[in-house]
Amino acid sequence: MSTKITERQGTLDGTGRRIAVLVSRFNTDVTGLLEEGALAALREHGVADGDIEVLRVPGAWELPGVAARLVDRGYVDAIVALGCVIRGETPHFDYVAGEAARGLAALGLRCSVPVIFGVLTTETLEQAMVRAGARSDEPRDNKGWEAAEVALEMSSLYRGLR
Repeated sequence: MSTKITERQGTLDGTGRRIAVLVSRFNTDVTGLLEEGALAALREHGVADGDIEVLRVPGAWELPGVAARLVDRGYVDAIVALGCVIRGETPHFDYVAGEAARGLAALGLRCSVPVIFGVLTTETLEQAMVRAGARSDEPRDNKGWEAAEVALEMSSLYRGLR
């Protein structure tokens, strides 16, 4: 007996999608580039400026709390959380990066919209700048662009699972 396999995949079509982009102000040289990349990707894939909301938070630690309030408010199709945590000489890096990741992951598991982790966790500023696309003319080398595309694809996939 033969059965057909069901296969589903999201698309990058952002038409009519409402996307929240959370941006950490800490390491703003990096997060500003991530934001530019994310906004460029959203526009490239058809998300209207009026359907994009940018929220600025002090640092990566605050991203999960604001993301949770957005989920509670209920009118976004996806959340892109952007930040940058660079390792220093103390364990502060581990706490901030770890809790930001844990908080966003836990929220993403319990809510009905994708919550995308676009927080760079690097050893050096140079590594962060490379991942933010500062050394490339290719927009897809920017992890903000990549996070925005993931948000669109996952939002489409989530809609198909309703």
